[in-house]
Amino acid sequence: MSGARGRLRIYLGAAPGVGKTFAMLCEGHRRVARGTDVVVGFVETHGRPRTAAQVDDLELVPRKTMVYRGTSFTELDTDAVIARRPRLALIDELAHTNVPGSKNTKRWQDIEEILDAGIDVVSTVNIQHLESLNDVVHQITGVPQRETVPDEVVRRADQVEVVDMAPEALRRRMAHGNIYPPEKVDAALSNYFRVGNLTALRELALLWVAGKVDEQLDRYRADHGIAGTWEARERVVVALTGGAEGGTLVRRAARIAARTKGADLLAVHVTRSDGLSGTDPANLTRQRTLVESLGGTYHQVVGDDVPHALLDFARGVNATQLVLGASRRGRVAQLFSRGVGVTTTMLSGSIDVHMITHAEVSGRARRVRSRAALTRRRRFAGWAMALLLLPVLTAALFPFRDALSLPSEILIFLLMVVGVALAGGMWPAVTAAVAGSLLLNYFFTPPVGRFTIADPENLLALGVYVLVAIMVSAVVDLAARRTREAARAGADAEVLSTLAGHVLRGDAALPSLLARLREIFGLSSVTLLERAAEPSPDDHSEPEAWRIVATSGGEPCTAPGAADSDVSIDDELVLAVRGRLLDASDRRVFEAFAAEAAIALRQQRLREEAEQARPLAEADKMRTALLAAVSHDLRTPLASAKAAVESLRSTEVRWSEEDRHELLATADESLVKLDRLVANLLDMSRLQAGVLGLTPRPVAVEEVVPRSIDDLGPLADRVEGDISADLPEVVADPALLERILVNVMTNAVRYSQAEAKVLVTASSHGGQVEIRVIDRGPGIPPEAHDRVFMPFQRLGDRDNHTGVGLGLALSRGLAEAMGGALVPEETPGGGLTMIITLPVASHAPAAAAGQGPTADEPAVALP
Repeated sequence: MSGARGRLRIYLGAAPGVGKTFAMLCEGHRRVARGTDVVVGFVETHGRPRTAAQVDDLELVPRKTMVYRGTSFTELDTDAVIARRPRLALIDELAHTNVPGSKNTKRWQDIEEILDAGIDVVSTVNIQHLESLNDVVHQITGVPQRETVPDEVVRRADQVEVVDMAPEALRRRMAHGNIYPPEKVDAALSNYFRVGNLTALRELALLWVAGKVDEQLDRYRADHGIAGTWEARERVVVALTGGAEGGTLVRRAARIAARTKGADLLAVHVTRSDGLSGTDPANLTRQRTLVESLGGTYHQVVGDDVPHALLDFARGVNATQLVLGASRRGRVAQLFSRGVGVTTTMLSGSIDVHMITHAEVSGRARRVRSRAALTRRRRFAGWAMALLLLPVLTAALFPFRDALSLPSEILIFLLMVVGVALAGGMWPAVTAAVAGSLLLNYFFTPPVGRFTIADPENLLALGVYVLVAIMVSAVVDLAARRTREAARAGADAEVLSTLAGHVLRGDAALPSLLARLREIFGLSSVTLLERAAEPSPDDHSEPEAWRIVATSGGEPCTAPGAADSDVSIDDELVLAVRGRLLDASDRRVFEAFAAEAAIALRQQRLREEAEQARPLAEADKMRTALLAAVSHDLRTPLASAKAAVESLRSTEVRWSEEDRHELLATADESLVKLDRLVANLLDMSRLQAGVLGLTPRPVAVEEVVPRSIDDLGPLADRVEGDISADLPEVVADPALLERILVNVMTNAVRYSQAEAKVLVTASSHGGQVEIRVIDRGPGIPPEAHDRVFMPFQRLGDRDNHTGVGLGLALSRGLAEAMGGALVPEETPGGGLTMIITLPVASHAPAAAAGQGPTADEPAVALP
């Protein structure tokens, strides 16, 4: 066997009974006929004769037998399959959960080990067992699926084949008894196997496999360098520029995609490679939300050549149609450049291009104004240098005009213009260049003192001087502008990084978020406002129409109109700030904080609603469990007692004395059991309400334990007590302590082996006495120790008719009410030990130790 990993083939079905296992076994027979070494690792026939017949001629690897809680189960023997080392193993039910104690929790993990050993595997799974579709299937069928397999496990399979069957055909198979036994057919056809359910599950299976086929196609095209479009599925790409027409384009593209079932909608925005863009980020955010609400996906790519970037993206996703907005450029601009739409259409090849007209076409394209590249102080300094240095430089050079040539004087003036450009930007430098050319013409170019130029070479020199000065000024201004924009982008990135870290760390509390926003932008106050009334045209400045949700800083804003700047998050929420007006470039980051503030508010309210709903849910859970208990556990002893009494009252049968005694004993036992159950229920309700009466006093453990054992009745023979008479007295309510012991010992006897006895011991440790009830039963996993004390829990008890599950919960509550505790512990060698801890009388407070209430005083009410 080679060291390569085995190949996995999966038969995927929409529902049980479509023939997955049968198809897997047929594949096994086909491989055997070709000479392949095939074994059956695990196949579940579910009693279907045709499926069982397919197994007969194949080699079976013996299953592994496991015992769990007294019941034997058979599971896949992974080690035996690997040791057998076949070429192919057939293993049914990929999503199966193994019996606790197995090597792996899930069967798919066993299959991973077999694949790693170089053995090919063929397996089966139903669509309802895929993790990503589990909730969808539950919603469709109303049946929860507890066994699931991660989608990635199935996606990694080398082959996934759908075993398909029409819903009507599957229902006929069910009616003929080919899937379930006859007694289950009617219920299955009326519930899970309804035509609507099966149709929906069938569509889910086909769509899921179509998605995997799509991934395989993309991988094949990438591996073979295929750039052309294969129209296997309609994919509509809409190009967004961030303009106001984006919403129109998205809706139009969505309608085009809706014409074909299963078509994909993708939106793409091309940004420049330098990260600087004149688009409106608010428009892009709204358009992205619109795309996602229509079931599409939003993408952003980088490229300076927009047509090529669009087409590269479209071909990369195997798009069939591309939606563009009609150009908003004027006719003059179109004479010099064909534009994005025309260029994209020429280069699109097999991709259909839709040019969509919109309302913005008739208006002029509005140019986004850019902020000044330099600060006001630097621009003022540039103008001052231009106005002051020109006369000073002219006066300084004039005495040396005979010693210097015109080119030298031009270079000196050019140096001065570059200095003005570095200080004040382009326009002061252009002004200095033009003014300098006039001064050079008048004072330094023959004939001097006149605005005429005698030598044509001097005219050329002055013209070059002006041109070079303007070019240098433009380059300096552009560099300053890019530097400023890059610094702004870097600052925005740092702020967004801070916001991302804030979110990832879980600091989503509104006060923390608003405080961070106020610090970053240097604001005096930041307030999140929520609309308190129905919107009206003039409520922007009305404090009565708004309420403050959260605020940070000084005096909060009471309405958006009272703020220096505000950002509308949605129709109900507005983020208002005081301190300064926000620049247009700041709003992008500000909107990100506003969106996160809205999310934080929603999360906070969801947590509050969950906290409010938790007590109601617990009460409802308690009420439901109580009703379920009353419906059977209380009715059973009542029915037994009633039957015994009615038998005794009957005049049709003459009962012997022995029979009468037995009927009376039955009635008495049933009534005692009923009394105990009702008492437990009432005491549990009093305990939870905090009104259970308690009379603590010094009690001798060696007296209470024998009485408790006697109260067990027929079960008393199963309990042995080993209590020393030297133990100190404990502070407890004697009656309640007996009830604790009876409940715990009854539970221990119930789960102990038939021949094993329950041992009760006690010992003193410091200021406490520990009473131990030791059994040799199956025990309880450590992670479930706390769960057994929850009301109406019968952990591991498959018999739901043995009690309401209040014994341990009530016992722990009573022990804690008396200042003690009830905790479980593993018994060495197997089993469970319940430890009842009570305070020693000498260490208890005086009021509790021997000075309890007298006969005329009321019992203590538990807080």
